This record gives sequence, C-alpha cells and structure tokens, in this order.
Amino acid sequence: MADRYLTVAQVAELLGTTERFPRRLIAERRIVFVKVGRHVRIPESALNAFIGANTVRPIGNRRSSLRRAA
Repeated sequence: MADRYLTVAQVAELLGTTERFPRRLIAERRIVFVKVGRHVRIPESALNAFIGANTVRPIGNRRSSLRRAA
C-alpha cells in the first residue's frame, strides 16, 4: 500500500500543534521528509515512527515503593 504524503499543515493538525513545530522538526532533521521542488511532504509512516519513538510508556504499579501515611 502506498504511503500518504502529508503537508506541514496536515502534520501540525494531526499533532495538535502549530505549523512551526513540524517545520522545526524538518529544519533539525528530526523527522524524515521529502522535497518535491520547493514543497515539503512528510510520509505518514515517518510521522507514525516519530510518534512511536517519542512515546513515553507508563511505569508499572509502583505502590509498593511508596511510603504509607501514618
């Protein structure tokens, strides 16, 4: 199946940010992108990989290490 190529505005909308954030990711080379002439597109798979790589998983139940109140 072919990958969808998203505009900066579409990526910003999906992430719930302004367009400045995806543009910064591109400028810092922190996300894969494709240049088509002067247009920049981000493959949907690259966006999913970026989100996966930056997702913080919760720590399991840590109640045993917490002190009990008197």
